[in-house]
Amino acid sequence: MSLSTSVHDIKTLVLSSHPLIAIETVEEDRVHALLLSVAAQLRMPFFEWSITRGLTRAEESNTPHRLTASPASLLQHLEGLSVAGLFLLKDFSRHLDDAAVARQFRELAQRFTQKRSTAVLTAEDVRLPNEIEHAAVRYHLRLPDREELEEAIDCVLQSLGKHPHRDVQLAAKERDELLRALQGLTLNQARQAVSHAVLEEGKLTARAAQGVLNRKAQAIREGGLLEYYPVEDNRFQLGGFANLKAWLDRARVGFSTEARALNLTPPRGILIVGVPGCGKSLAAKVIAREWALPLLKLDAGRLFDKFIGESEKNFRKAIALAESMAPVVFWIDEIEKGMVAAGSGEADAGLSRRLFGAFLTWLQEKRQEVFVVATANDLSILPPELLRKGRFDEIFFVDLPTEEEREAILGIHLGLRKQEPDKFDLQRIVAASDGFSGAEIEQAVVAALYRALHLKRPLDTALLLEELKQTVPLSISRREDIARLRETARGRFVSVR
Repeated sequence: MSLSTSVHDIKTLVLSSHPLIAIETVEEDRVHALLLSVAAQLRMPFFEWSITRGLTRAEESNTPHRLTASPASLLQHLEGLSVAGLFLLKDFSRHLDDAAVARQFRELAQRFTQKRSTAVLTAEDVRLPNEIEHAAVRYHLRLPDREELEEAIDCVLQSLGKHPHRDVQLAAKERDELLRALQGLTLNQARQAVSHAVLEEGKLTARAAQGVLNRKAQAIREGGLLEYYPVEDNRFQLGGFANLKAWLDRARVGFSTEARALNLTPPRGILIVGVPGCGKSLAAKVIAREWALPLLKLDAGRLFDKFIGESEKNFRKAIALAESMAPVVFWIDEIEKGMVAAGSGEADAGLSRRLFGAFLTWLQEKRQEVFVVATANDLSILPPELLRKGRFDEIFFVDLPTEEEREAILGIHLGLRKQEPDKFDLQRIVAASDGFSGAEIEQAVVAALYRALHLKRPLDTALLLEELKQTVPLSISRREDIARLRETARGRFVSVR
């Protein structure tokens, strides 16, 4: 969303006699610039207020008016104004916990409707009492678009232009990569990132884009909502899944410049359902590796917070982080954990249903190159809306591995642990592992190796067979659940193989 679009949106709200607009953002300067442009186009006086400086008019902003610094004195002053204006109130919502201030502000909002004035409340977190919330409209100020980021780069280079050695060494493609890396940052963060790159290298070089991505990755790790898997650390392997791999090979074309030239949107994502331990999570990691994209993992359980409204904010923050890393693979693990109440009741006062609705809306409307890989073990508690065609590009079902896949899985896990598969009777081991999931086969290899170390002997076929014999797989212990899962998936979902 460009600045001109935001100006048009806010101008429409003001002309529609909305007395209160709430904008949650850390970009105060951007809101100020936006409202200044709106006021100029509407030929309205523009005022801003903070508790430290009081109410000031735009052209007199260098002169503080501390007589209006307190919330009560501000409201009393605004009540007496006869002129219609646009008022930016910084951090004012936190003062509405005072009943007298809240009552006076509510009455002011009613007067503003008649006077065609508008107050814009901005802060990182704008919480309003219910009676005031009904009178307000919330406006989502999107992060800077490509045009604004280009201006930010030029502004930084111009400010550093007095130093002749700080020149630019970016080809058109490299500048494009830098702009993509900067997406998802605030204007101030973008300026800081470009300045840091210039000061570190002495000039703006091709390494700037990677430096920005590294700073983003660090912010994601510190945020605690997402796990980050960089491309260079992704060494995961996947046995079998030929049908899924073929589909992904075709879908990859959707991220190409040729596809963009034809106005084709990138693929939205896939849902992988099936038997636990059979490679759903591994598939997400391998997709990121094959496409040479970073991987972000969201555990739906991390979203939930005991404070009202915080879970939704956690979700929006996770989505914003994912979009800031685009192109990226966004893995939502065990999605049903966050959707239980949406399908089974109101145990959490509708929180899961709201999160579910927000997720579906984002999935349907997202424009950034974020490929979603959602995994689920329990279909019985997934809302039916998630499974209907069109939500995801495809829904895949993962069953227990076939004989051929079990042999491939054994080869992978033996090789990872410095064992030569050719030295084992794989035919006997594969037959003994019938009904085992990939995770259970891996665990059998690990347990057999521990036993071999304890016995001070090399791992051999006999030890592996003994370990398999002592393991009760899920296909036995949860036979009914797996049969029900297979029955549900039959004819509805595409097999990964």
